[in-house]
Amino acid sequence: MSRPPQCRWVSQLPAVTYFKPRGIPLAALDEVRLAVDELEALRLADLEGMYQEKAAEQMKISRSTFGRIVDSAHRKVAEALVKGKALRIEGGEYAMNNMRTFVCADCENRWQVPFGTGRPGECPACGSRNFQRSPEERGWGRGMGRRQGRGPGCDRGRRGARWGQQGPPTQVAPGSPAPAAAPAPAKSAEE
Repeated sequence: MSRPPQCRWVSQLPAVTYFKPRGIPLAALDEVRLAVDELEALRLADLEGMYQEKAAEQMKISRSTFGRIVDSAHRKVAEALVKGKALRIEGGEYAMNNMRTFVCADCENRWQVPFGTGRPGECPACGSRNFQRSPEERGWGRGMGRRQGRGPGCDRGRRGARWGQQGPPTQVAPGSPAPAAAPAPAKSAEE
């Protein structure tokens, strides 16, 4: 029996989660699913240019595991590009680092600050006070808020579940405050 996959730490969620070839109706396309942790591995290795050892350390996994994740991601992206398939980014075995992302409404700058440091006073790019939390991090609708902390595969009790079916997991990333307990249902007068 193989051991369960270890959660991979992800610094940021993708702003765009779906790519498709132009001019082809969505209904006519096959999809390739790229996990969030695979996208993070691509970001660290290919975009940031990190060596695998350093990138693996940042994701809190072994170097060999990081290499397997990057290889899988490269194959999936190549398949989508070469065969003209749509690319959906979702799911995977991941946990969020303790960072908050803000978006400036004036200059569209995105930046991150650690939890526990308070709300920033202004946008670091333009100095505007017209900014808010990134839509991907607000609430449970899209799925990756602060209290949530983990991707769907990391909470062993909800393995493979989608958020809309069973709600967010109750575990949070280390260092995050525990989520508030749900209030007990009120008793009716008939009871």
